[in-house]
Amino acid sequence: MTPKRRSAWIAPIVIGSIALSFGFVDAADRTKVDRATRQVAQGAKRVGQGQVGLGFRQFFVGIGHTVVEGAKFSGANVKEFFTGRP
Repeated sequence: MTPKRRSAWIAPIVIGSIALSFGFVDAADRTKVDRATRQVAQGAKRVGQGQVGLGFRQFFVGIGHTVVEGAKFSGANVKEFFTGRP
């Protein structure tokens, strides 16, 4: 696979992962997920204000945290759903 084709798949995969991680987010404690989501928004604002280096770093770190915390949160919700206990 050429680098051009590979890079074309990165964005849809990241967006799909984030969408799936938020698909199960419901009633439990979502403070870590919300904090990571705010970090993404703050990074995007920094890029818009001209702080490109810091903004992109915060943006992508926030995306990583959002995916990780969303997956943890989703796993806890699925476990809770099937077992009936946290």
